[in-house]
Amino acid sequence: MTAIASTASPAHWEPLWHSRRRYRPLCQAEEQLMAEHLGPGEGRPALDIGSGDGGLARHLHHELGYRTTGIDCSPSAITLAAAQDTGPGPTWQCLDIATGDLTTLPDTAYALITCRLVYRWMDDKPGFLSRVRRLLAPGGTFWVVTEIAGRRATTDPALLGLGISPADAELLTAGWSVARTADLDVLRCYALRP
Repeated sequence: MTAIASTASPAHWEPLWHSRRRYRPLCQAEEQLMAEHLGPGEGRPALDIGSGDGGLARHLHHELGYRTTGIDCSPSAITLAAAQDTGPGPTWQCLDIATGDLTTLPDTAYALITCRLVYRWMDDKPGFLSRVRRLLAPGGTFWVVTEIAGRRATTDPALLGLGISPADAELLTAGWSVARTADLDVLRCYALRP
């Protein structure tokens, strides 16, 4: 019997990034939602989980003014993100958020933690959310962008299943004092605060 690699593991993502696969870039509407919900960074620390090619981390760093660290479990993604920096920019670190040593991060707490198109892939969502809560500074924001199941105009079951279920959404929003959402086509953006 062949073991199937976890979709949250480096074994799943490294071949995809190594083959130069690309994912949905930030759009102006999403950038506007971040400006409204996150506000200026003013040099405060931000952590971008699953940073991929670094587009979100660079936006947080250069446009919103956060001191950003981007992490990804794929060495190829981190290499790609770092190669796009032309000057001082985010810090990049290869780290698996699900199993890695969080004490290796440059900060012990973050004013902002982002998770764009990643939450759906976490096998142990309660464990993942617990790790995020430990890293989030008091009064901080957890910004999640994820596809919602069933929103795509397709009959392909593989594509229809890309989003999170209502139960996953409920788990994501439980236990926060503030949970604001905004829809963006097939995506939903969550601004969660302790």
